[in-house]
Formats: sequence, structure tokens, C-alpha cells
Amino acid sequence: MAVPKKRTSKARKRQRRSHLALSAPGLSRCSQCGASRSPHRVCAECGHYNGRQVIAVEREDDL
Repeated sequence: MAVPKKRTSKARKRQRRSHLALSAPGLSRCSQCGASRSPHRVCAECGHYNGRQVIAVEREDDL
């Protein structure tokens, strides 16, 4: 059975795991309202996608 001869240092362990860091999600701006949204997704604020109204969004100030 394989057993390590020496303890792995914190620096070596962290170098090995350096590619596992989380990255910020890519965001784009809505062309209609300017809100931040995920690319290729319907805007949650106004309901537009690809230059047209896709879903009707009910706002609190409209109630």
C-alpha cells in the first residue's frame, strides 16, 4: 500500500488546487432596461430577450 514518505506542505497543496478557485459569473446588460443578466437568458426585470418581449413581468409598483 502506498504511503507518503513526507507530509505535503500547505504551499504545495495550494499550488495543486489553484485551478479549483471559483470565478465570477459572466454578466451582460439588458438592451431594454440596462439591468445585469446572464447571457442567453430572459431579463428578469423587463422580460425581454433578443429584442422582443418574451414574458410578461408584473412589477410591485404596478400593483
